[in-house]
Amino acid sequence: MATISFQQATVKVAVDSLPEPKTLLADVSLDLTERRIGVIGANGSGKSTLLRLINGLVQPTSGTVTVDGADTVRAVRAVRRQVGFVFTDPLSQLVMPTGREDVELSLRRSVRNGTERRRLAEAALDRFGLLGLADQSIYELSGGERQLMALAAVLAVDPSVLVLDEPSTLLDLRNRELLRRTLSGLEQQIIMSTHDLDLALEMDRVLVVETGRVLFDGVPAAAVDMYRALCATGLAAP
Repeated sequence: MATISFQQATVKVAVDSLPEPKTLLADVSLDLTERRIGVIGANGSGKSTLLRLINGLVQPTSGTVTVDGADTVRAVRAVRRQVGFVFTDPLSQLVMPTGREDVELSLRRSVRNGTERRRLAEAALDRFGLLGLADQSIYELSGGERQLMALAAVLAVDPSVLVLDEPSTLLDLRNRELLRRTLSGLEQQIIMSTHDLDLALEMDRVLVVETGRVLFDGVPAAAVDMYRALCATGLAAP
């Protein structure tokens, strides 16, 4: 497993209507080493910001984030070779007309030969039972099929860490279960934010994020209990 280290990582952004920058994440210090790590919290709590720091989609205003010692700012290319990222909405990630083209696009930098790239793309699609859908428009696919296409494109380059930002939010129950079974069979280290508390309970470690801070870090059942208590007192939205 990779070691992902946050050292007093803080993220602030300028907001035109505010005299001072808004803090999205404040003084987070963590070492993440477990195979399955969940992140739960209300919308706007800072979950997505925390995840996007891991592969350099967001840079810390102060502090550092490293993946096996590689700084996510100074060594962002090396980090992104190791860390794959899956967004909530697969349509924000699938940029080509078909799944086959999207997977081949993800391989273009690492595989120069077109024939070999096509072979590897087909293998990645076949792994998830998507080869029969490879040449359909992504707009003709179901939500679950799109999410699996996005996952196949990310995993085609074989990252060792997979970060997923609320991947089941737009899925119905059947497709959520399909995604859950798929993720459970992966070898990658997984760090995932989710509103699905049953899914959070299947993790090895869970963080509770609220108002830009990690309020709890520990075993899943205790994390879920704390989050439910926050929601019940009105400090967090479900």
